[in-house]
Amino acid sequence: KRVDYSGRSVIVVGPSLSLHRCGLPREMAIELFQTFVIRGLISQHIASNVGVAKSKIREKEPIVWEILQEVMEGYPVLLNRAPTLHRLGIQAFQPILVEGRTICLHPLVCKGFNADFDGDQMAVHVPLSLEAQVEARLLMFSHMNLLSPAIGG
Repeated sequence: KRVDYSGRSVIVVGPSLSLHRCGLPREMAIELFQTFVIRGLISQHIASNVGVAKSKIREKEPIVWEILQEVMEGYPVLLNRAPTLHRLGIQAFQPILVEGRTICLHPLVCKGFNADFDGDQMAVHVPLSLEAQVEARLLMFSHMNLLSPAIGG
């Protein structure tokens, strides 16, 4: 991986997901949000320092998944499918944890990405600054970008 707070995986259909949600694999999510989980473990006095927190994450203790879930509720993620030719090629989603190693997407949001489920890969990015998170929530959430800006449909 070349950039922190990012990842890449194959997409699969998740018809039970809401339009604004995506399923992130547990292993990818813990890697993306590791810094925030470490901070949570220390602030809740579950770990005394970064080393102890990292060992709890490595051992996949149940409390780690609970804190990860809490952290993920506060952060949208950006999904991008290359090539990004227009603004619908990158959209924001609220992540939820899923089993496996693939990213789950509702089939109706795939048109903007020009994606299908035959092995396409997508990149995941976590917006870090408050400004980037607000922009993702207000302008980039997938359920607000179902219609094409070019033709309105």
